Amino acid sequence: VISNDLGLHARAAAMVSRIAQKATDRIWMVKDGNRVDAASVVDILTLAGTKGSKIRIEIEDPSDVKILDQMVSLIKDGFGEQ
Repeated sequence: VISNDLGLHARAAAMVSRIAQKATDRIWMVKDGNRVDAASVVDILTLAGTKGSKIRIEIEDPSDVKILDQMVSLIKDGFGEQ
């Protein structure tokens, strides 16, 4: 759940993207049935993740579980804005 007041804005999307780009395989973010590439800032922004939005993160390679954990921690921390 997106918890910061500004939601999934450009700086937050860039932070997520930087983490996703370290993955071995693709990582996806899903909101309301829309699935986008988590390595793309533009794609992430199309989700329009406002405060309270539920986001699901999907990994394709099980070895990317640490990347998944980093992304979840970042989102739970409100992108360091709280």
